Formats: sequence, C-alpha cells, structure tokens
Amino acid sequence: MQATTQLIHSIPVDPLTGAVSVPIYQTSTFVQEAPGINKGFDYSRTNNPTRATLEDLIAQLEGGQVGIAFSSGLAAIDAVAKLLRPGDEIVAVDDIYGGAYRLFTQVYQQFGVTINFVDTTDPEKVFNAITPNTKLIWLETPTNPTLKISDIEAIAQIAKASHCLLCVDNTFASPALQQPLLLGADIVVHSATKYLGGHSDLIAGLVVTKEKELGAKLKFYQNACGAILAPFDSWLVIRGIETLHLRVQQHCRSAQEVAEWLQQHPAVDKVYYPGLKDHPNHEIAKKQSKGFGGIVSFSLKQDSAEAATAFVTSTQLFKLAESLGGIKSLVSHPASMTHKTIPAEKRRAAGVTDSLIRLSIGLEDAGDLLQDLQQALEKTNTIVKTTAAEAVPC
Repeated sequence: MQATTQLIHSIPVDPLTGAVSVPIYQTSTFVQEAPGINKGFDYSRTNNPTRATLEDLIAQLEGGQVGIAFSSGLAAIDAVAKLLRPGDEIVAVDDIYGGAYRLFTQVYQQFGVTINFVDTTDPEKVFNAITPNTKLIWLETPTNPTLKISDIEAIAQIAKASHCLLCVDNTFASPALQQPLLLGADIVVHSATKYLGGHSDLIAGLVVTKEKELGAKLKFYQNACGAILAPFDSWLVIRGIETLHLRVQQHCRSAQEVAEWLQQHPAVDKVYYPGLKDHPNHEIAKKQSKGFGGIVSFSLKQDSAEAATAFVTSTQLFKLAESLGGIKSLVSHPASMTHKTIPAEKRRAAGVTDSLIRLSIGLEDAGDLLQDLQQALEKTNTIVKTTAAEAVPC
C-alpha cells in the first residue's frame, strides 16, 4: 500500500457515530464508573481521545512506537532535554534553530548541562566531539536556515556505539520525505506548526520515540509538566496531515524551480537548497530523503543587513513573517528574526550571514513566485544604489 493511501486510512472513523472526521473531544474531564474505573480517559491533561488519535498517527508516520503531542515545538524539545541530568552533555548541530539554541544555552546550561556545537555534516567531527558525558546528539537535517544535511544513519551508528541518544528534528523534511527512526535515530521531534499543520493556523509540537520505554518517560513529562496540545489544535494537525503528502510534493517541485532560478540571477551570491547538484550534501539528501523540501535560502551579493531588509520588505506574494511550511509563501531574515538570539559571531560561523534570506515556498503558481522575486530583487538594487549615493559626502 502506498504511503498516501495508508496515511488516509490510518485516520480512524469514529466508532460511536461513524463520523469520517475525528471528533473534537473538547472536555476537561471524563465521568468514571467508580474511582479509577473509566473508559481509558480521566482528565484531558493526562490523555484526550482527539490528542491520542494524533499521537498514534504521528507514531505510524514516523515508524515509531510512541507519539506525544505538545503545545509547541519548543515544548517538545524541552521534554527531550528533560531526559538529561546535571553533568550531561549535548552534541548539537552548529546551524541550530534559534529557539533550541536559547533553550539549551540559557535554560539547561544553568542546570549543569553542557552543549557542544559541531558541524554535523561531517560524522567524524561528531565522533571526535563525544565525551564520556555525552548523552544526547541533537540533529536538524535539513538545518535552519542554511539547509545543511547530516547523514542520519552514520551518526546513529556513532550514537549507538557511544551509548547516547540520537534525536533528529525532522520539521523541515516531515515524514512525507524522511523517517529518521528507520535510519537509526531514537527520537524524532517536530514543530507541527510547520508542514504537519500546513496552514499557518496553529502552534504545536510532536515527539516520536523508537522504543516504548523511552516514550513512557517523555509521556510522563508531558503529563507532569502539562505542556499538552489542546483537543482543537490536535484536530487541526490531524486535518493538516491528511493532505501532507500532496502539499509536500508541490512545495518540493516549486522550491526546486525557485532554487535553480535564483542560482542564475546576477544579484544572488549563493543559493542553499539540497536539490541542487552542487549542494555539498546533495548525495546524502538523495539517499535518505524522498525529496528536498520546500525551503530555499540565499544570500545577496550586496552582503549587508540593509540589502536583505530592502528585499524582504519588497516582496508581494512572499509575506514577511516568522515560521514556514504553510500554503502561503513566506520570507524571513534569519539574522534579525529566527536566529537573533544566537550571538553574531556564532551565526556567521554557521553560515547565517547578514544578507541571508530564507524563503518558505508555498502552493502558489511557481511562475508567479518567480515574478515576485524578480521585482523584489530589482527594487532592492534600486534601494541599495540610492542609499549608497545619499551616503556619499558632498
């Protein structure tokens, strides 16, 4: 059975009414027959039928044993970090999401957890970074925003030999393209706000574990700490997942076209997209993914924050906003938006320059998107020239 067919028929019909859409159980509590005797649910923080359906669904999609739904992607990351103890160490991808960087360095570091940032595109560097205290390897692949690709299978072998966990943030690829657990990872996390939800109308996070015992620990933290996903938002994610494969196929097609077009444009310095044959990790991406994703990043030849700002405020179809993965195309300036919490020198070392721009390719016609990029680049060039002329002293 093909993945799309299996996905659609993995979403259950309501056994009580026959409803083809999963019911929203908008309730805080459940009547019990006697103390401790119930129909599997007692309080919605602990468990809820709508959320449980989503958790089972994401576990199936990722090929895992246990799915856990949280109120945000960062809440999901936080739950995984709670597996660590003072003195433990994380080996993390250097081109890391700004929110994860802030959580690791400004929250968990004060509790005695050490974070070692490494270029994970080279498995040897990961191996050399591991110490006896390393308990978790943290990957994003593709990374945000320079779209580096790490070899999940190779690093999973290193993690196993080193007796530490491997967690992969699979937000950019989604299970429609990549299944890290099947490549050897122990944990997968998602900001379901992005491709899984797909419509820019919710905030949600998901975790999937390969093993039940590990899933039970994270399930405990979900209940004990209370960062749960509400029933209505759970239903929205389920609804989004129903069209995930179709949407991702179109995102990928248009992103490839945009990346190839940008690569030929004289105002563009460098294009970051794993689908380009000259991307340094193209072969690894092709090996472990069914597609190259819907995110394209690029830097301008005018390497300045002013030029980037001129561009991101000149687009019409691409809306300037945080986030990604929705049906509408978005544009952002990582250095001043998603990655502003990362110190400038660390940002630049990871490739996040002042002129770097990230595009989330939506479901609009690709030709229309190219026209928008063209007019924005032309306008940017005019703005930069005018600003330079005004700056020249009389």
